[in-house]
Amino acid sequence: MVVRFNWSAFKQSRWYEHAVRLGLGGLTTALTGAVAQRYDPATAGLFLAFPAIFCASATLIEKHERMRKEAKCLQGARRGQQAAALDAAGAGWGSIALGVFGACVWWLAPAFAAGSLCAAAISWLVVAVLVWVLRRRLRRVGSS
Repeated sequence: MVVRFNWSAFKQSRWYEHAVRLGLGGLTTALTGAVAQRYDPATAGLFLAFPAIFCASATLIEKHERMRKEAKCLQGARRGQQAAALDAAGAGWGSIALGVFGACVWWLAPAFAAGSLCAAAISWLVVAVLVWVLRRRLRRVGSS
């Protein structure tokens, strides 16, 4: 699979779908700020990792795939579920890299704050690419 940006996807979605994503992301961030004020920033940091827009994105992916198939007079429910499941699997794999990012910041921030973000970002990128390569290889082994 080649990763690419699909400009035509903007034509497939409505303005309110983007508003839902933005609203859920903003609500999660605001609630995290409230947790930080009530408890402490370390506790609130756990909530920042919550995939605020994942739920909205998964339902939108399912809806768009289903509509695309139904426009061709085909049953689209199964395809929509499969597309949402594939997105969920990718989010799960991506959370491994997010965990590595958080661990790097947690371990390195007391010693050097700015450097910890750079090291964490590099660690995230390396782990994300390695997980992607591992997933591709496991998929090839499973299909042969």
